[in-house]
Amino acid sequence: MLFVPWQQNIKAAGRVLAFAPLEREQAIKAPLGGRVVRWRVQEGSRVLAGDPLVEISDIDPELISRLQQERNATQGKYEAAVEKVRSYEQQVANLVATRDLAVTAAMHRLEMTREKVRASSAALEAAQAALKAAEAQFNRYRALLDDGLVSRRDYEVAERDFELARTSVQSAEASLKATQNEQQAMEAELERIRTEADSRIDSARATMNEAQGQVQETLASLAKLDVAISRQQSQLVTAPRDGYVFRLHASQDGEIVKAGDSLMVLVPQTDNPSVELWIDGNDAPLVRQGSPVRLQFEGWPAVQFVGWPSVAVGTFGGRVALIDSTDNGKGQFRVLVVPDPADDPWPDSRYLRQGVRAKGWVLLNRVTVGYEVWRQINGFPPVIAPSEPAPGDGKAEESSKK
Repeated sequence: MLFVPWQQNIKAAGRVLAFAPLEREQAIKAPLGGRVVRWRVQEGSRVLAGDPLVEISDIDPELISRLQQERNATQGKYEAAVEKVRSYEQQVANLVATRDLAVTAAMHRLEMTREKVRASSAALEAAQAALKAAEAQFNRYRALLDDGLVSRRDYEVAERDFELARTSVQSAEASLKATQNEQQAMEAELERIRTEADSRIDSARATMNEAQGQVQETLASLAKLDVAISRQQSQLVTAPRDGYVFRLHASQDGEIVKAGDSLMVLVPQTDNPSVELWIDGNDAPLVRQGSPVRLQFEGWPAVQFVGWPSVAVGTFGGRVALIDSTDNGKGQFRVLVVPDPADDPWPDSRYLRQGVRAKGWVLLNRVTVGYEVWRQINGFPPVIAPSEPAPGDGKAEESSKK
């Protein structure tokens, strides 16, 4: 008898729940504050995703109409602001065009003044050349007059020509100075035209930017009003997924709820059940992902022989899917067990509902009855494998002591 094989195990208890977190029991909350008007379901009702659950009306029945009126007024402000922006855009464009025309005209006048300066400069050069020639002629005639080679009249004519040439040079210099002053004045006028036009354009653009800011503000107000109206209009709460109504938390006798209050509890329908087992912290190091587990469900007839799982009746096989990395604050660790594809399938969902209690035995290693008796008498830990079992391996391998 001492040499009969014995299956070491860790005993745990827990309950059935969906493996996917989104398929577990969840509370349906009120999307907005108001009064419960009518329930479309009852406790125990089966619903599909999108089915109506409950109708909620606002405490103020005229709220939607007032929000709509406010939206219409804001829409009018938005359209007026957009029109103002367009007007300022056109004004800026007109000012830019006017500036370009004024600058072009001033540049043409400046170019004409520059031509006058060049002409005056050329006239001065010609007058200076004529003065030089007249001066030379005058000096020559004066020398010849002293020698009696020219008449007094010819000398006076040469003197007159010299004076006229000198007067012409002075006149040309004055004309050149006047045209240069005119050029400087035209350059200053061009700069003034540019500065004043740019100032008016910048002022118009600043006003246009303010109008654009008003457009954005009214758009934000419209968006907020649309959200408020949409929330008020979405007063029909629908089911987020297929499942069953578990509990109704609000009555339909005009009970007032706030946004975020729980209206009901929905238990989603799941095709991927799992078992949540809680194991002691002393046993947590012995459990590996993929470890085999035998499960006994409450309400399902079963006879379990822990040491000889092959002769158990009414139990189902599973595999450890995950182990929490921390405890629940009480030194216990959660283990999620999923069906073993190599074993018999678990009962149908109508029998295996979420919340059904379950007992589990995490199978470790196979030893003899004599060794197990000796281990428990001496308080030694069970034998564990030196390496993590491979996924899908249905048999625990014998290994050395921990």
